[in-house]
Amino acid sequence: MRGRDDETGEFLSPSRSQNRREALEVLALGEKLVALTEAQLAKLPVPDSLLPHIRECKRITANIAHKRQLAFLAKQMRREDDDVLNALRDALDEDGEAARREVAAMHRVEAWRERLIADGDPALAQLLDEYPTADRQRLRQLVRNTIDERNRNKPPHSFRELYRELRGLIVGSGGDAGDDESDDVE
Repeated sequence: MRGRDDETGEFLSPSRSQNRREALEVLALGEKLVALTEAQLAKLPVPDSLLPHIRECKRITANIAHKRQLAFLAKQMRREDDDVLNALRDALDEDGEAARREVAAMHRVEAWRERLIADGDPALAQLLDEYPTADRQRLRQLVRNTIDERNRNKPPHSFRELYRELRGLIVGSGGDAGDDESDDVE
């Protein structure tokens, strides 16, 4: 029994429902960890004591056995400190935020590429204003080659090369300065 404080009448420990909610949250965290690749797991602050359990859960594919192993993983995770679990949750959330930033950067680069192809020199001048370290001659040549490829129905080699060049320029220069420009580009 949980018991009550004689003076205030408040419960001394969390309710069974609260304990169950917390256990289900840990189980959901365990499912997320099992779904990650080894490379993604290596980036997270996963304790060494949990790694064998995560790998074992990945190895088992039979439905019931997988659920049983996942429950065992969650039990092992509940033995860890709350700080460790919170660090894992934060790291997984940061990974999601990093993926969103990566997609936004990709969209900025694609928008600049399409704008350079469509508008030519005026768009190039604006790009050079925002990124003065850009190589004007190289970008102009890539834009010309891309337009030529499209006209001749050739494979998009220069189109891809232009993307790589712009990505190195925009993302390599900090990319976050591009947050202000995303309204102008799209």
